[in-house]
Amino acid sequence: MNPAALSAAVKGPASSWALQMRASAMAEPGMMVRTLTGAILGCGGWVLSRGADDQGLISMLFEFERQHCVDMYAMLIAAGLELSQLAHLRFTELCQCTLSHHEDCGAEIVSVDLEVRCFGKGEV
Repeated sequence: MNPAALSAAVKGPASSWALQMRASAMAEPGMMVRTLTGAILGCGGWVLSRGADDQGLISMLFEFERQHCVDMYAMLIAAGLELSQLAHLRFTELCQCTLSHHEDCGAEIVSVDLEVRCFGKGEV
């Protein structure tokens, strides 16, 4: 058997990253859900679920191709999210790893479970 064919068969389907992230935003929850949804779709991602409760907590589950991680990271910041320290560390690790191994992992899928606490004007 050809060793190259064996290594390709052993790898199986593309592996993926799953990130749980928390953030806050100074925005009305309904508007933030619409903003994030449009921005994620605009960066080539897929919004799997989204919603907001009466206390201003947004929950979103979305995915994107790993090769777009820098664009997605920048979009979250540009949309007005204040990511937690851990969320910044995870996204930075993902982006650095992806840039180091771009040819090996660009088509992998990243799944993000995002929780955003929204504070309206005068609620800090």
